[in-house]
This record gives sequence, structure tokens and C-alpha cells, in this order.
Amino acid sequence: MLSFFDSWFPFIYLYVVGGIFFFSGIYLIRKMGAIDLTIKRHRKWYRIMLFGFFYFVALHFILIIAALYF
Repeated sequence: MLSFFDSWFPFIYLYVVGGIFFFSGIYLIRKMGAIDLTIKRHRKWYRIMLFGFFYFVALHFILIIAALYF
């Protein structure tokens, strides 16, 4: 069985460090006015970006669980 540092540490590192950069970018986009959430098209792509991030977190999590325990 793989240790924590071989299985979960890369996952945590990837989504914590990557999440900091991703959400910093989202914050800057909103702060600078590059996205106007009153426009329907902008709301759509904002939701797609957030969904995509959390989708890949969930997918990666499920695949790690499957690889370790099944």
C-alpha cells in the first residue's frame, strides 16, 4: 500500500497550491472588472470555470480512492 506522501500529498499540494493561483486569478479578474456578472455570458463562463476546478478535484479524488482501495 502506498504511503500518504505517495498518494495524498501530491493531491493536496496540487489543489491547494493550484487553487491559490486559480482563485487569485478569479479574484483579480473580478477586482479589475474584466468580468461583469450582470452579463449572462460572463456568468456562464464564471460558473464553468468554478465547476471545472471542483469537477477535476472530485474526479482526481475518486480516482485516487479507486486506485488505493479497490
